[in-house]
Amino acid sequence: MLIYGFKLFIFMYFIGLIVMCLKCSHLLLMLLSLEFIVLSLFFGLLICILTYMYEGYFLMVFLSFSVCEGAVGLSILVSMVRNYGKDYFNSFNILW
Repeated sequence: MLIYGFKLFIFMYFIGLIVMCLKCSHLLLMLLSLEFIVLSLFFGLLICILTYMYEGYFLMVFLSFSVCEGAVGLSILVSMVRNYGKDYFNSFNILW
């Protein structure tokens, strides 16, 4: 059963990376794939912690940091939509 959990973790992680690489023109899709990667990392940490019977306090710290990362990403998305009107990366030049 443990082997299937690790295989599912690796599958979820690489699917998230593939989606992030393929959908790099929209900020919202990149944020969703980044949250999927964080979710897969949480799943992998959960499997490791349950396997070796460690304390689960690190999972709470990890979840709080991932929530902060999601809030920062959404605030960047909102400010980008307010300033430029869309979330395409290709529609504006950062160097101007």
